[in-house]
Amino acid sequence: MRLIPLRLWAMAVLSGILQVLPFPIAGPVPVWRTTFCWIALLPLLWATLANDKNNNPLTIRQGAAIGYLCGFLWYMGNCYWIYQTMYLYGGLAKPIAAGILILFCLYLGLYHALFGAILAAFRSHFGRQSALVFVPFAWVAVELARARITGLPWDLLGIAQVDNPLLTRLAPITGAYGLSFVIAAVNALWLVRIRLRERRYTRPALTIAGVLIIVVYILGLRLIANPKPTSTTATATLVQENLEVGAANTGPQPTTQQFLDSFSYLSRHPSRRFLLGTPELRDTQTLYLVRPRDEEESDANPPIATNLIVWPESPAPFEDIDPQFRNAMSALARSAQAPVIVGNIGFEPSPTNKSGYTPYNRASFINADGTFDGHYDKMHLVPFGEYVPFKDLFFFAKNLLNEVGTFAPGAQRTVFSTGGHTYGVFICYESIFGDEIRQLSQHGADVLINISNDGWYGDTSAAWQHLNMVRMRAIENHRWVLRATNTGVTASINPYGHVITALPRHLRSSLRVHFGYEHDLTFYAAHGDLFAYACAFLTTLALGYCLGRRTSAGTL
Repeated sequence: MRLIPLRLWAMAVLSGILQVLPFPIAGPVPVWRTTFCWIALLPLLWATLANDKNNNPLTIRQGAAIGYLCGFLWYMGNCYWIYQTMYLYGGLAKPIAAGILILFCLYLGLYHALFGAILAAFRSHFGRQSALVFVPFAWVAVELARARITGLPWDLLGIAQVDNPLLTRLAPITGAYGLSFVIAAVNALWLVRIRLRERRYTRPALTIAGVLIIVVYILGLRLIANPKPTSTTATATLVQENLEVGAANTGPQPTTQQFLDSFSYLSRHPSRRFLLGTPELRDTQTLYLVRPRDEEESDANPPIATNLIVWPESPAPFEDIDPQFRNAMSALARSAQAPVIVGNIGFEPSPTNKSGYTPYNRASFINADGTFDGHYDKMHLVPFGEYVPFKDLFFFAKNLLNEVGTFAPGAQRTVFSTGGHTYGVFICYESIFGDEIRQLSQHGADVLINISNDGWYGDTSAAWQHLNMVRMRAIENHRWVLRATNTGVTASINPYGHVITALPRHLRSSLRVHFGYEHDLTFYAAHGDLFAYACAFLTTLALGYCLGRRTSAGTL
């Protein structure tokens, strides 16, 4: 392999760092930092399209090497929380936890390597300027491959602009991939050279055009930043349990009945303290709901009525075959006169398992009359959290399963209907798969419910990254999302992706939220990742043409 100049390696490092900045690092990301996404790919593109020390275009292997270094650094910065999850909550030794993080980044860095290889191939065949045209198509194609092959579309580039109301208008059509396309295209445009014949009015015309674009952008942003509010016709109570998980759960253990009594009380008596917006952002206000003295909760004045109660995906030992659990849930639903959605461990008879049962990560639905009316079993399980892939190879990861056990994946998506409305539930990690969540809208869900146990993330960036991906799902489907989590962020999210009300993290509490039912079906909900597949198709055609020419010339 010909030598790659040191400056190109430096550009790969710089791009990896810049790609980390638009996403949450230790808390919610301020909007100003999301602007780094508009230049984050620029150093990588410049390096991949540059020449080596012999002034020749980079080969495909060299382009892959540049991309690989960039991708490895991006995953190290974006997913550093895996280390803490492994050792603090999973009970692994720190060196093993660090090794798993490094292996994870080395593996997923291959997707950046693929992007670099594709770009180098385009550059060698089509030329530098023409290769830039293919940048957004290739980037989206690689993101789609990451979602379909590895099954980890964590923090797609477009998620960085979830707070940009101009760009998010694309999401109901293209999903998050459309936003990634625009961001990658803008990064490529910085390097495009446009040769214009110098005339008398060329420079003034370009200046005026530039000013007009900026003015139109600003005016458009102001006009659509606050879209027409959607009607709120129902209320729900979201419970946040705030339980320690995994190896960190070392304190005295309450009984199952104590858990049930505590959370049932929270379900009937939501907190008067809540946040108007995303927790821990500077502009988020804390509101205290004051009720008149004659409306204070008492035997004569029962708790406020609600249309739905949601408990999170819980580390508490709730099992749907436990009569104590079932009786408590039925009693809660009857007393509140509202349906309940609760996370628990489900068991189904299985002659192939030694225990005689197959465990599932389950969301149970209890009708207002107290009857268990159905359940949804999580289909997309978390590797090393809910099952161990290649168990013989990763025998040391068994400590991670002490809390949740080894689950089997569910077989189908399920929606729950009651009172003329339909609820679609997705559990924790499933929220990163836009093409799967949109199926709930296809099945008639007019509100989406996300239950999650983000206690595994601690105080890292992961909880905030997770929240932003859930917000994107609300935009793509034009649905309210009611999110109940163990340690936060518990919140209501409107169809435009805005966090309306939320609870502070690390607080045992409950939140009463207002929401509405939406019945339209967006293009994305109906057709899924059609745009991303079109980008992948065009990229594959162009790449096949390049490789075919190089193979025939014997230069690969």
